Amino acid sequence: YSTSMFSLCVMPYVMVKSGVGFDNLALQIAFCSIVGFFTFVTPIVLHLVTKGYVVRLYHAQETDTYTAITYNAFLAEKKTAFHQRDVRIPGVSKMFTTFYARSKSMLVNPMLFSNPQDFSHLMGYDKPFTFDLEELKDSEHNK
Repeated sequence: YSTSMFSLCVMPYVMVKSGVGFDNLALQIAFCSIVGFFTFVTPIVLHLVTKGYVVRLYHAQETDTYTAITYNAFLAEKKTAFHQRDVRIPGVSKMFTTFYARSKSMLVNPMLFSNPQDFSHLMGYDKPFTFDLEELKDSEHNK
């Protein structure tokens, strides 16, 4: 948001110094449209890209629930509570998604976990797994 405010404050100065403010009306409209577009669209695009970035993650061991703190468009903290069984890892790696909690995409940095086992537990990597396709089909059929 600071870059948008800076752009709005500097725009009249740039128009006067560049001569755009005095020459051609069509050029002035084009210039203001381009600067205005980037002034207001850039924060929106940045929010859409980073809205799932988890800034803090809390874990309650007794209930095995997590609380993820993200920011909304107005930079207010938003809490999302979920259970470990609600975590779903996408089948195909996505650029800004580490996992889905319920249906909300979340992006965490695994390097920021002080204990790597915490990340493994969050992602469900500590659960037993099998390579037997029959067991996988049975478990999907039972769901």
